[in-house]
Amino acid sequence: MAGEIQVVVVGNLTADPELRFIPSGAAVANFTVAQTPRTFDKDSNTWKDGETVFMRCSIWRDYAENVAASLHKGDRVMVTGKLKQRTYEKDGVNHTVIEMEAEDVGAVLRYAEVAIRKTERTQGGQQGQQPQQGWGQQPQQGAPPPQQQPQGQPDQWAGQQPPPAPQQGWGAPPPQQPQQQQPWGQPPPAYGEPPF
Repeated sequence: MAGEIQVVVVGNLTADPELRFIPSGAAVANFTVAQTPRTFDKDSNTWKDGETVFMRCSIWRDYAENVAASLHKGDRVMVTGKLKQRTYEKDGVNHTVIEMEAEDVGAVLRYAEVAIRKTERTQGGQQGQQPQQGWGQQPQQGAPPPQQQPQGQPDQWAGQQPPPAPQQGWGAPPPQQPQQQQPWGQPPPAYGEPPF
């Protein structure tokens, strides 16, 4: 959508993501990413931490469930999304906060390793259920297994001659015409030509 502020934040989670479900059944995960800038001080020849920025983030639906199941407090993450401004009233005072509506969340692999495990989904988009059978998937439970030739038993057609071809009808070989032997040195008879 035009006019939205797209940002990328790299930092550490301050706590485990909080997963909840709204009345419609959609999942939402809220989490906070802390990002501390570091600058090099030439006078002391050391790195110094700046003021930490805390970015409150939210992500929805299946993505929310995956984030809550995969990430934990202290994990370093990279979050991309859109900045949203929200105003609320508390104790008679209006407060304005800027939050991030996350579109993608990933673990930063500079100091960690991650094992990817794909989640299974059905046509309805629900997780944890048996997926619909399709290309490259295992047959569903209860489905008859494909027919296989038992090992050690010969094939019923092995060593047998194919059935004979039909003698008449479509696909039958043309009848063989007997060839007449011509005397040596005489031309074969010409058919269809008038005698002269």
